[in-house]
Amino acid sequence: MIYLFSIGFLEISWVDIIDILLVSVLLYQVYKLMKGSVALSIFFGFLTLYLIYLVVKAAEMELLSAILGQFMGVGVLAVMILFQPEIRKFLLLVGKTTAFNRDNFFKNFWKKDDDDGKINITPIIDASKSLSGSNTGALIVFSKSSPLKFYAESGDEIDAVVSKRLLLAIFNKYSPLHDGAVIIHENRIKAARCILPVTERDNLPAEFGLRHRAAIGMTEITDTLVVVVSEETGQMSAVRNGEIFHNLPAKELRKKINDYLYEEKEDEEFVLDQAKAEEKAFVEKKEKSRQTADQQSMTTQD
Repeated sequence: MIYLFSIGFLEISWVDIIDILLVSVLLYQVYKLMKGSVALSIFFGFLTLYLIYLVVKAAEMELLSAILGQFMGVGVLAVMILFQPEIRKFLLLVGKTTAFNRDNFFKNFWKKDDDDGKINITPIIDASKSLSGSNTGALIVFSKSSPLKFYAESGDEIDAVVSKRLLLAIFNKYSPLHDGAVIIHENRIKAARCILPVTERDNLPAEFGLRHRAAIGMTEITDTLVVVVSEETGQMSAVRNGEIFHNLPAKELRKKINDYLYEEKEDEEFVLDQAKAEEKAFVEKKEKSRQTADQQSMTTQD
């Protein structure tokens, strides 16, 4: 193995540097995952206890070292129990970034581009404006990659085409379906009165009630966008990846929904446009070089 340099008796190679970088990225991602939750304080407490154990063991304090050693002996099991929500969230985060997390993966693999139907979000925007004007609370979940069967089964299955009147009827204060969330997938309302996971973050403003906390919790563990209409203020909000965009006008709300639904297609179009632009620039450069060569040839002949 080829070593880059050495520090005392330590010999550092390229593999060591890559290993350190990967561990640093992993620790940073774990920190981001636990930031703002109680788990971060538990993690630092566990780390402090482990450092104390190392100091006690080095000082040869046998009794205290034996007590802490017994605790550290079940450290892996303790970590799995204490950080069960964060481990689950991390595995969901890893899983949702792969293509195999979709129930209809193989169907999408063979599906043609012209079969991709666009979602008509105008009825949703109109319904949100009406609900906002009457201070009627609402919770609408958009999912582009999964029907969210686990959460849909916690409510009442509907499987109906999205419409303004249907959404207003569901979130009517006297409707038996108004208490919970609506899940929209492939331009259809899959279910209503669905129960969503609530975030454990303790640094949220007091003005955010249970609807906002449920929206944040849902987007922290799933690849979804959630629209919230506040029952107290009538303000509309959009939540994505645990980040909330508060008090949005209808135009901004439409933009957030479109950005979520069609971001992959926009990235593909951008790449295609870049490739076409590069190809055009290459052709123009080649043509210009040919013209310059012809001019020099004519000058030499003269």
